[in-house]
Amino acid sequence: MAKHKIAWLPGDGIGKDVLNAARVSLDALGLDAEYIHGDVGWEFWRKEGNPLPDRTIELLKRTDCCLFGAITSKPRDEAAMELAPELRDKGFVYFSPIVKLRQLFNLHTNMRPCRAFAGNPLNFRDDVDIVVFRENTEGLYSGVEFHPVPKDVMDAFVKHEPKSKRFASVPSDDLAVTVRLYTRKACRSIVTQSFEYAKKHNLKSVTVVEKPNVLRETGGLLVGEARKIAANYPGIELWETNIDAMCMWLVKNPQIYSVLCAGNMFGDIISDLAAQLVGGLGFASSANIGDDYALFEPTHGSAPKYVGMNKVNPMAALMSAKLMLEYLGEDTMAKTLEAAVARVIADGKVRTYDMGGSDKTTDVADEVARFCR
Repeated sequence: MAKHKIAWLPGDGIGKDVLNAARVSLDALGLDAEYIHGDVGWEFWRKEGNPLPDRTIELLKRTDCCLFGAITSKPRDEAAMELAPELRDKGFVYFSPIVKLRQLFNLHTNMRPCRAFAGNPLNFRDDVDIVVFRENTEGLYSGVEFHPVPKDVMDAFVKHEPKSKRFASVPSDDLAVTVRLYTRKACRSIVTQSFEYAKKHNLKSVTVVEKPNVLRETGGLLVGEARKIAANYPGIELWETNIDAMCMWLVKNPQIYSVLCAGNMFGDIISDLAAQLVGGLGFASSANIGDDYALFEPTHGSAPKYVGMNKVNPMAALMSAKLMLEYLGEDTMAKTLEAAVARVIADGKVRTYDMGGSDKTTDVADEVARFCR
């Protein structure tokens, strides 16, 4: 019996290519694992009206963690048009499988490392080393939305918040509402994990990224909890920055930041910006971690235009596999894989198109695996 059971969800688009690349290195490392394939993505939305079939959810429950590739997502109306003809007008509504997985398995913490590897020609600066901690299940991605807005919902808004009155006369079909939900528990959790990471790695600051001067209740809750928690970590400074200013400062002085902590949407935004500082989404790995389960994924999308071309950069998937190894307690393998990635980037002999090279995804995978053996 294998030591680890890993749910293997390549998804669609380039997800299959990058997970195949990760598998080459995992095999070279000799990871004792059983990889169990799961169905997810656009094909299953079109054929079944469900991009995350129930059988896949049950599969994940029988595994230790999941390595996820990429999936195609489209707006509601476009998604409905691509359903198989016999499924149209049956009431199926598209949802994001990755968001649903985060909520179903309470994967409350999204960790996105953004490290500039030496020798990467795409680095904005060579001294950037940032980790973004993003609350993963609440905020504007909590899924509480209305369109059209039911009358009793609008009446409740008007009753409890006078500012809503100016929208009361808008026809319900012309009004859409997305609710930004924060709980104190989730705020405390994401901040605590940010400080614990900083403590473990001897980092001197945690920056909370919010907008409490405008989003007073939700932003104020996160910042208020951060101030309380920071008092328990006297050796680590708490910095507070508004999301708009943070984008500016990340371009101006990214080297002064180490740990960024944010809610769901703002964490999504700043992690993509931080990723571009170290080469782009081809280098952007992530871990979705809960109390009992974890899912690891590159943060790039499915890039349909590159399907079947074997040309995309697999480094984000490889570094996501490294995060998975750490979660599984395979620290030596994780360090070996990261060192192999660093060496291939520094050598500069094998590079995909985005780095100015002409090598294939499989070429990079084989080169990294060569240093994993």
